[in-house]
Amino acid sequence: MTDSVDGAIWRKEAAAHKRAMPLPRLTGNGMDYADYAELYARVDRGEDWADVAAGLGDRNRERAEQAFHAGHRATAQSWYLFAAACYRAAQVPLPDDDPRKIAVYRKLIRDFGCAGSLSDPPMEHVEIDNDSGAMCGWLMRPPPHAGSDGVPPVVIVLGGFDGWREEYHTGAVQLVQRGLAVLLIDGPGQGETRLMHGLHMDMAVHEAFSAVVDHLLADSRLAPTIGVWGNSMGGYLAALTAAHDDRIAACCVNGGTVRPAEILDRYPRFITKVMPLLGADDPDQARAELERYRLTPELLGRLSCPLLVLHGKPDKIFLASNARLLYDNAASVDKTYREWPDGDHCIYNHSHEKHVTVADWFADRLLKSFHPRTATSLVDTIPEAVDHD
Repeated sequence: MTDSVDGAIWRKEAAAHKRAMPLPRLTGNGMDYADYAELYARVDRGEDWADVAAGLGDRNRERAEQAFHAGHRATAQSWYLFAAACYRAAQVPLPDDDPRKIAVYRKLIRDFGCAGSLSDPPMEHVEIDNDSGAMCGWLMRPPPHAGSDGVPPVVIVLGGFDGWREEYHTGAVQLVQRGLAVLLIDGPGQGETRLMHGLHMDMAVHEAFSAVVDHLLADSRLAPTIGVWGNSMGGYLAALTAAHDDRIAACCVNGGTVRPAEILDRYPRFITKVMPLLGADDPDQARAELERYRLTPELLGRLSCPLLVLHGKPDKIFLASNARLLYDNAASVDKTYREWPDGDHCIYNHSHEKHVTVADWFADRLLKSFHPRTATSLVDTIPEAVDHD
């Protein structure tokens, strides 16, 4: 193979990695900007994405260890989180059968856990057993003075096709600051649940999330008031769970859809992410299986809890029109649709605004006295930015 061919290959790979992990997503979900800039620069020079990102994670872990041993716990926690963010980015392009994938993922879990151990109260790693394996998550609880009287409601937070729960820590912190507990969960086919326990997603996935609800209700430290916040395909899963389980008290769908297979209409190569989620070896089989996952009007007619749907108008992963179908067909009396005219997929390019919007919405419905009978539906398009020059 010639040097020119080699160069074309790595440039194509680098461009693909950047599309999957753009600046708004990386920094909005916890990566230090300096790490983002170095990662991109070194990949542009021909270095391997996974190796560079993992090395940045190792460097941040060293900084965390130095800060911890010097007694600077807050600084140590921040470096552990930055390390975990780099390891998350490192594992993205690696297939499950690449030994680097598991090695990097173990580092991700280790350092995210180290950061969580420095919280008050400490974050806890949980495993929820079912017939086929265990679903794994992180339980974050607010301190008693945060407004929850020591027994807080809890919000289940989950991601999408290639989901890893740690990516949503930044938004989870906003919930905890308002007095809510959070369970960051890898569902069937996602993250640690798939890689460490071999559990894949199937048509009974809503039953798996109902088992998560059972687990939370059995925890006496938590109030029996549970919300769910899903991102990307996780938005589909959140709405699916809320439609099947009336114990869900509030549901947020961020960047979701009524038909997850729509992504393959525009990005057929994404089937490589769908296959491990479903545990399928054949792409045609995976495509046919994913087409079965749909939120029909009849099913959405059973979704009656308060509902918040967020979407970006230009989103091509899942079209805004399909998010609107989810919103329009839901039976919820209290429901809100918010659309950003320039919003990318999952509103990564307005991360803080998204996070505080969702956190305030859940706090209003799970912490305060709220009367959905008097609530009305709301469609809100975020205005274009105003030029004050």
